[in-house]
Amino acid sequence: MKEIAYFPGCTHLHTASHFERSALSVFEALGWRLVEKFNWICCGTVHGLSTDNLMQNVSAVRNLARAESAGARRIVTNCAMCYNTLKQANEMVKRDEDALKNLNEFMDDEPDYRGGVEVLHSLQLLREIGLDEIEKRVVKPLEGLRVAPYYGCLLLRPREVAIDNPERPKIMDEVLKAIGAEIVRDARLKYCCGSYHTVDRKEIVLSRIDEIISAVRRRGADLIAVACPLCEFNLDKRQKFLNKGGLPVLYFTQLIALAFGKEEDCLFEKHHVDPRPLLKERGLLR
Repeated sequence: MKEIAYFPGCTHLHTASHFERSALSVFEALGWRLVEKFNWICCGTVHGLSTDNLMQNVSAVRNLARAESAGARRIVTNCAMCYNTLKQANEMVKRDEDALKNLNEFMDDEPDYRGGVEVLHSLQLLREIGLDEIEKRVVKPLEGLRVAPYYGCLLLRPREVAIDNPERPKIMDEVLKAIGAEIVRDARLKYCCGSYHTVDRKEIVLSRIDEIISAVRRRGADLIAVACPLCEFNLDKRQKFLNKGGLPVLYFTQLIALAFGKEEDCLFEKHHVDPRPLLKERGLLR
């Protein structure tokens, strides 16, 4: 069993526990153990856009320093927001020696970070493991299930930290095709879901998710696959305000776990739009 340092992120401990459980199950089936090798803290949630605001990078760099001190050379995370925040901070300190020096001096109770950690999203690790290996472990192909892979913002922007081509991403498509799903594509699957406007400008989020869901419905999608807990919250749980009938929204890891015969690790009951009737109708759930 191979091991890699794992950064869960805050939501995986409560609202996105179904994301974590399905991911751990999938990687274990593929021969990889995701291990919390260092005492992690919140990533900081959003990378600061101000060029002179080093303080907003403290949490991310503190995590990187702890990972490096623990001997980790690569860390993987499932959450798109954690990935983006950690990756952008990492790239910033690698190209800006003064910023790294100032952050290390500020974090005087931490080991100095020397820039020796690589940040990965779990989709990248799946691509590294290989589509052939994923296909080998499928016991319940998702044949006939039309899935719209929702990338959103943070896996693809900015370009320097994108896990795939920002204009024509296919990494999630390929993983889902490997488990038998039929892919539904639409330009709106790269749109922002509304993000934190869900707190104080809910109307913005409702307008955006209505546009996204309506578009993939017109293309015949049975459900949407996501890689971000905030996207899942907006696209799934905010549907209750649309009054248009629900379209299931699942984490991509839940779909893989289902195809691997690990339905007990999917925790489908945690979703607002219950996917179980659809999956039972298609013969994918008992």
